[in-house]
Amino acid sequence: MKKTARKKSRATKVKGRQPKRRVPAPKATKAKGPPAKRKAVRRSAEDRLQELRQRLLEISDLGAVGSVLGWDEATYMPTGGSAGRGRQSATVSRIRHERAIDPALGRLIDSLTRHAESLPTDSDDATLVRVARRDYEKAIRVPADWVERSNKHGSASYDAWTRARPADDFATMRPYLEKTLALSREYAGFFKPYDRIADPLIDMADEGMTTASIQKLFADLRRELVPIVRAITAQPIADDRCLRGTFREQPQLAFSLDVAARLGYDLDRGRLDKTHHPFCTRFGAGDVRITTRVREDDLGDALFSTVHEAGHAMYEQGVAAALDGTPLGGGVSAGVHESQSRLWENVVGRSRAFWEHFFPALQRLYPDQFQGVALDTFYRAINKVERSPIRTDADEVTYNLHVMMRFDLELDMLEGRLAVKDLPDAWRARMQADLGLEPADDRDGCLQDVHWYYGGIGGGFQGYTIGNILSAQFYAAAVKASPGIPSEIAAGEFKTLHGWLTNNLYRHGSKFTPDDLIERATGEPMTMRPYLAYLRGKYGELYSLPAAA
Repeated sequence: MKKTARKKSRATKVKGRQPKRRVPAPKATKAKGPPAKRKAVRRSAEDRLQELRQRLLEISDLGAVGSVLGWDEATYMPTGGSAGRGRQSATVSRIRHERAIDPALGRLIDSLTRHAESLPTDSDDATLVRVARRDYEKAIRVPADWVERSNKHGSASYDAWTRARPADDFATMRPYLEKTLALSREYAGFFKPYDRIADPLIDMADEGMTTASIQKLFADLRRELVPIVRAITAQPIADDRCLRGTFREQPQLAFSLDVAARLGYDLDRGRLDKTHHPFCTRFGAGDVRITTRVREDDLGDALFSTVHEAGHAMYEQGVAAALDGTPLGGGVSAGVHESQSRLWENVVGRSRAFWEHFFPALQRLYPDQFQGVALDTFYRAINKVERSPIRTDADEVTYNLHVMMRFDLELDMLEGRLAVKDLPDAWRARMQADLGLEPADDRDGCLQDVHWYYGGIGGGFQGYTIGNILSAQFYAAAVKASPGIPSEIAAGEFKTLHGWLTNNLYRHGSKFTPDDLIERATGEPMTMRPYLAYLRGKYGELYSLPAAA
């Protein structure tokens, strides 16, 4: 999860463009003495840049402290620590936000603007000043009180959700979700005027996108996907019994972590732990952690969750070291970030070439379960297309329908067409309309995703579909540059693909806007063409679909 699913306040993740709000520069100190000495009073641009980096490093470090608290809360913290952890997280987030909106920081950024404009536009220093200004001008719109309240509520809501979901208890979560909705609306209000209330929330996660642009993207994709879904689901469901059985936890974890390391996840700068809902979190360039969950009756959950989060982590580990501790030192958007988890999990990790190499090792690990199972049988099993009530269990073909549904429901809540109390019924109706099934309970319905109960409502789910689209576009560009990549994958070699992604995406961090980064890497803006070609090619072969018109 982008998931990285790092726990941050809205104010710590903002990345959009806003009209410049100039902060007056401090009055120059009147110097005495001869001209040569007066020059010494004026600090050089390099001195001011160094002060800027130091201030931003402190803000980054405070954010990392908050992330450590959030990681511990989701992994090892005893249940009794919830109330204290909420208070601690809120305190750290408030202090961080106060540093981020310090008027002295604004004046410092202002004093560096002319210098930055004199540098090459893609230089680290010029980009740092531009991005620091953008973040500052968004942060000063958000009161520190809101940041503290939001973080404290998020911790309390998450703690309640960890018990309410297994108990199928939506009634307990209703007041939490109503407060989350109010906080999300309040946040959007800080950025008025806007065309739609979700616009500031969307731009925070995926800079440059709006409600209108997402709705058009989804409508275009849905028009192409629905016929594919109908054609496949009209056929017999693939046999995936080989994935069901008894698979002991520790071998699953060891195998999953070994696969992640082979792909390029650096274990000297990372680790794997268990949690309720898998996520990746970055504390710094030398500490990027992933989490997973394990089911001993389902081999795929831990394996593909681990590879998914390793995709996020490799992105973070690949950011240039010089950008660490600055606003440039992390992934640029939810959609681009998700493209990496989906690329490694699906385009690579569910490919036949990948399992030509790894399936024999899995057979040796679980000889009883895979005795006599052919590679083709296993490959069809891990790519089974079936209508499912659970988003994280959904196949590549139906997955985006889950995302579109969530986007529409949260937009209805934000715009007042759907009350929180009516969410379970609305969820069931939409699942029936889109996928022809209803969840048996709220646990596998509107309680299944942690996002609304931990982060906020609005602005997040579209990143998953954007990520799916971009995963195929980036992979196609990599293969065009190095046509031998598929053969290398079949041999268990991933350095060429990982290297292309590092050079063209990872190392840049947030230096460029998502649109600029995509075009630099692939030579064209985001397009659905490679993604649809990928789905039609892969699943057309698996399910003998007719060629697209």
